[in-house]
Amino acid sequence: VYNSKRFRAGKGKMRNRRRIQRLGPVIIYRKDQGLTRAFRNIPGVETINVDKLNLLRLAPGGHVGRFVIWTEGAFQRLDALYGTWERKSARKKNYNLPMHKMTSTDLARMLKDPRIRKVMRPAVTKVQRHILKKNPLKNIRVMMKLNPYAAVLRRKQYLHDEKKKKEKEVLLMKKRGVSFSFTKNTWKKLDTFQ
Repeated sequence: VYNSKRFRAGKGKMRNRRRIQRLGPVIIYRKDQGLTRAFRNIPGVETINVDKLNLLRLAPGGHVGRFVIWTEGAFQRLDALYGTWERKSARKKNYNLPMHKMTSTDLARMLKDPRIRKVMRPAVTKVQRHILKKNPLKNIRVMMKLNPYAAVLRRKQYLHDEKKKKEKEVLLMKKRGVSFSFTKNTWKKLDTFQ
């Protein structure tokens, strides 16, 4: 607890919450016979009266499992405060202690029981993998599955574009006044001329 003291991250530093540290054990007592004075200077240790139990102290930050030290008197006081499943509470009116959901908490043994295994569904061994959705407008192979004629159309469009490009080049050459004779390698020369 001593080594955990540090500055708070964020704006809390400006709002009188500069330093934070870890919490230690909480001591629950019935009668304060100098107990609070004995522990008040130890960092992280908190003391609570059993009649004023606070959930924020027992489970800080919503995390259950804080180390709780009970005095003998405090532990004996619990039955009078909250009652048992046989007896009502002596201190609280119309308070019923919640019943537990399970009579046996040995879950591993219960799951292995053949009577329970018989009514349970079998474990799923086959993993269902989801197929990645591919866009047919961007992926030609997926488009070919949907429309086999798409490759022919794309090739036709490509040849049409190439033809237009060459015609435009010839037109520009004529405008520039460049004379040339059409041979097999004319288009290659035009490509290098660019």
